[in-house]
Amino acid sequence: MKIKSKLPDLETTIFTVMSALANQHGAINLSQGFPNYDCDPVLKDLVAKYVQDGYNQYAPMAGLPELNEQIYAKIARMYGAQVHPANEITMTAGATQAIYTAITALVQSDDEVILIEPAYDCYRPAIELCGGIPVPYELSKPDYRVDWAALESLVTPRTRMIMINSPHNPSGTVFSREDMLELQRITDDTDIIVLSDEVYEHIVYGGAEHQSVLRFPDLFARSVATFSFGKTFHNTGWKLGYAVAPEYLMDEFRKVHQFNVFSVNRPMQHALAEYMKNSDNYLSLGSFFQQKRDYFLQAIKTSRFRPITCAGTYFQSVDYSEISDEPDTKFAERLTREYGVAAIPISVFFSHKKDEKVVRFCFAKTEDMLEQAGELLCKI
Repeated sequence: MKIKSKLPDLETTIFTVMSALANQHGAINLSQGFPNYDCDPVLKDLVAKYVQDGYNQYAPMAGLPELNEQIYAKIARMYGAQVHPANEITMTAGATQAIYTAITALVQSDDEVILIEPAYDCYRPAIELCGGIPVPYELSKPDYRVDWAALESLVTPRTRMIMINSPHNPSGTVFSREDMLELQRITDDTDIIVLSDEVYEHIVYGGAEHQSVLRFPDLFARSVATFSFGKTFHNTGWKLGYAVAPEYLMDEFRKVHQFNVFSVNRPMQHALAEYMKNSDNYLSLGSFFQQKRDYFLQAIKTSRFRPITCAGTYFQSVDYSEISDEPDTKFAERLTREYGVAAIPISVFFSHKKDEKVVRFCFAKTEDMLEQAGELLCKI
């Protein structure tokens, strides 16, 4: 039987490739973005409690009301925004599902979507599956800052969406208030929707505040924001996240959501609703990961890698041009095979495979693993 692929040029995701290579060679895996330590036993006990108490059937499509109320309270506390817990918040099977659902609901054939690259690898395929046209705007090392005038020049009458990600994976850049106001200016009086990937909202360093679209009423009025419990609570395998959008956009989002997922894990939602009553369980995340970032930077201090400023996320990008001039994909493979540390090459996050000799390490690891990786990297 002949099948015409909807994604004919798509290869296996780099995260699967590098993790498999790390396993094959027994390398320290600093490639894929997940912790090597467990989540809070209190949270695990809460999940077990609700499983044993019989909360094992479908949750409401939009999410458990108790959890949506906690998200509402968190948003009001952090961003000063008032969202409707029942009509403007939807629980999803991770942020990736939320992003895919938003694109599917709001992007139609031949609509243009501006991507700020390097961009997480799920964005472009989702756009293409909907018949949309990705329009890349490329950032450059070392600061990976957006030139908003240059981005604005990409806007056409066919532009339907601009996708942003802050704190930014893989660069670690964080949007400022001025960045958000520029985005608001560019989209004002247009039909452009902003899809804001904010999964690292709590992982911002140096005392800075995360600049969510939720802080800016005029911007939020045209935005869908996506979030991740897995990134916040060290349990990426639970695949739980949520989307927040004004009601007219959320209505469209839920039309797709009800048929590709409908609802997500009920006992975990109960557990998270109870766990989030203590805001210390997520508001201290920035200092927790800043210590890990600084520990890793100290561990590679005498290496020939040149760190690029990481203002948020739990990823540290480094310039390896003093070590090798090979393409970053080849260097990452050799780093894994010969030196025992797995990283992600940054070129894979660019539509045109822009190679600036940069790889990305995940430092959401225990200190002993970071120290061991640092020792190996310093020998190169």
